[in-house]
Amino acid sequence: MKRALVLSLIFAVGLGFAGFAQTLSGTWDTDVILDLTATNWADGITINTELLVDYTVGDWTFSSETDISNGAWANQDFDFAGVLGAFTIGGSLEFDPDDMAHLFDWLNVDVSVSIAGVTFGADFYLFGDNVYLDLTASGVAGDVTIDVEVEFGEWYTLDELDGCDFDFNGVTVGVEFPFCCATISSELYLSCAGFEYIEFCMTGLTIENLPWLTLDACIQFQTMSKTFAFRPQIDLGLIGCDFDLFYRIATDPEYAIDTYADYAYGSWDLANGSFLLDGIIFDGLQIACEIGGVSFTGITYFGPGIYGYGYSSYDMYFPGILYGYEGLYNNTTGEDNPGPFYEAYQIATTDDGCCGPFSFDVTVFFDMDSGEHTGSGMLFDVAWVSANVEIQLASQFTFGMGLETDIAGDTVDELTFTFEVTW
Repeated sequence: MKRALVLSLIFAVGLGFAGFAQTLSGTWDTDVILDLTATNWADGITINTELLVDYTVGDWTFSSETDISNGAWANQDFDFAGVLGAFTIGGSLEFDPDDMAHLFDWLNVDVSVSIAGVTFGADFYLFGDNVYLDLTASGVAGDVTIDVEVEFGEWYTLDELDGCDFDFNGVTVGVEFPFCCATISSELYLSCAGFEYIEFCMTGLTIENLPWLTLDACIQFQTMSKTFAFRPQIDLGLIGCDFDLFYRIATDPEYAIDTYADYAYGSWDLANGSFLLDGIIFDGLQIACEIGGVSFTGITYFGPGIYGYGYSSYDMYFPGILYGYEGLYNNTTGEDNPGPFYEAYQIATTDDGCCGPFSFDVTVFFDMDSGEHTGSGMLFDVAWVSANVEIQLASQFTFGMGLETDIAGDTVDELTFTFEVTW
């Protein structure tokens, strides 16, 4: 009788899940990396595994990510997103299993709702011994857009943990409105110490006879000072013939790239002098074309990089196929990336029309001698070769192999085997 009851409950639960039209999907990806430059096999073999699982039921999706590196449980994340009535809810739960001091990273819950044309949001973080709450509201009235953000607690850092409290941190009020031929955005910021600044910015001002040039400008008032920042931007439009040009503005005073933040903002503080638009600096060019499912790409780049977020957090990254070969420290792998290389050529498949379930890409990087970018100085000097091959053995199984060869160092740097299962 008990067995019949248990069996009935199993059928009832199963029919209940079926009624919700749930789906289970995911991928299992394993990389076996052989470092052929290592002095012993124990240090020369790295096995990384990533398991992603998505469970969708109704309007909700629950996700799990498990990362294992060389037999050690390196990362565990849980994410959720869905709709509850008029509320949109999402969040994540992050663990760091290999960090005994901080096994629990954070819990995040993000909620938003739109009422009478006004969108309200709440973003909550719980860290190991700290909390942070960000309340937002935004709305549009005619041509005027208003945004309000109120912060409680301090953002999480391992070096500054002040305990779980909701001390007032700051409030930011933003207003955007048209003024004459420009759009003005203003921002008022108040911290727990009081007034910090009020800022007015103009964006996208165009000059009729210079359609490739747009101007942004901001003036910021502090309690004891005033700052004016000017930011011209250029857009040469479509170059044609599958060419891309990388360029920036040459200025006097010289374009500030002493810090990454200066380069990212791209502004000039005019408190100590005037501004002269000197010309345009061309940092490089790229050509790309596709023939019959196979693409060819060639790039030569001379510039300092483009500021943004990448594998090494915020830093200066090279464009196109040079990305990842700037010689920067890689926060993902914990090692220095090869390079820097400023010239490369690649041939790769782009779709199944070429080779069916088989795909590949081969990239050749060259040393060069150009100004501060010094290499061997030879005309044709191959320094590094990266090659990757994938073949789909079944509808849900793909095998791949990658090769990183340090030609300049006369070594095969890494040999990688990948296995991916999808369901």
